[in-house]
Amino acid sequence: MQHYGHLSPARRRALFHQEPAEFGPESHVRTLGAALGATLYSPATRPRLAADIGKQAAAGVVSMVLCLEDSIGDDEVAGAEDNLVRQFEELHRDGPGGPLPLLFVRVRLPEQITRLTARLGAAGRLLAGFVLPKFTADSGPAFLEAVTGAEVLAGRRLLAMPVLESPELLHLETRGAGLTAAARAVEKYRDRIPAVRLGVTDFCAAYALRRSPDMTAYDVQLVASVISDVVNVFGRADGSGYVVTGPVWEYFRTQERMFKPQLRYSPFSGRAEALRSRLIKHDMDALLREIALDRANGLLGKTCIHPSHVAPVHALSVVSHEEFSDAADILRTGPSGGGVLRSAYTNKMNEVKPHRAWAERTMLRAEVFGVSRDGVDFVDLLTAGIG
Repeated sequence: MQHYGHLSPARRRALFHQEPAEFGPESHVRTLGAALGATLYSPATRPRLAADIGKQAAAGVVSMVLCLEDSIGDDEVAGAEDNLVRQFEELHRDGPGGPLPLLFVRVRLPEQITRLTARLGAAGRLLAGFVLPKFTADSGPAFLEAVTGAEVLAGRRLLAMPVLESPELLHLETRGAGLTAAARAVEKYRDRIPAVRLGVTDFCAAYALRRSPDMTAYDVQLVASVISDVVNVFGRADGSGYVVTGPVWEYFRTQERMFKPQLRYSPFSGRAEALRSRLIKHDMDALLREIALDRANGLLGKTCIHPSHVAPVHALSVVSHEEFSDAADILRTGPSGGGVLRSAYTNKMNEVKPHRAWAERTMLRAEVFGVSRDGVDFVDLLTAGIG
């Protein structure tokens, strides 16, 4: 699969200085973590789940989570498992008609991992792995061991994405020790973990909070503080870190607006004014701001609950030509070099040693999301992604 692979080759050539590379379930976990992009969640109860997966793949979705946990009722679990197996069998029997997204199943209990892998049989080759909810040092190892055991049944590697969302990882008196212990718990499974996910909705629930569509997660200081601490423990650039994905954006319909729009007029002026109006009408201006803040705070990718959120996440994940130029100049100096370089865009300094880790991470993102042509911006990419 390939980001923006749903566009024609001519359209991709017009947008990209360097086109996104292809990747798949067997790619290195570091590549897969960077490539997840907008991970679209769907309840496993959907009766046309197989058709939905094909439709979203054709629209540019590259990762999906089929949920057996919070998105369905406690009395629906058995039926949802049955439906999940049927839908995988249908996809396997009829063929996807094109590259499928990376498909993960979010389970409730470790034993579901083994049970579902066995029930899927040959159709299990379409499964990329599992999402592990409420992950802590106490609960997590059983899930990770179950994934290891399921690999024997599947005959291949299965991926695991822990979700950090338990109150003990939020509460001040237990947060530091809890995050450190959770990081130790995942270390021996590093080659199966493309990303660590943040369950911000559960964090908010612990304090009866819910942000409005006018606000980002970073406006809720309690949430912002735990995001910072998760990145501090799990997002380090010294080789010990993981990709940490951004929190879910909960809104997808027009709400009554309290604050003025956050989306400047000038990037859209004269070419995409109708798109700007549509984004504001559906409260997507705050989503765009949150995605930018995710990046600034060390997060990559995002949990999404509506297809309309996918194109904004991907458009803001493409590496700009300016970023690429700066990163290339920094890396060209070599690891033993140093000093300060003037950006080729003559608008900043690039300090070789301090900015090297940023440059390496930027080049990984450039590999999977591509590099836009000089003069192509996120409005062009968003317009192309929406279609």
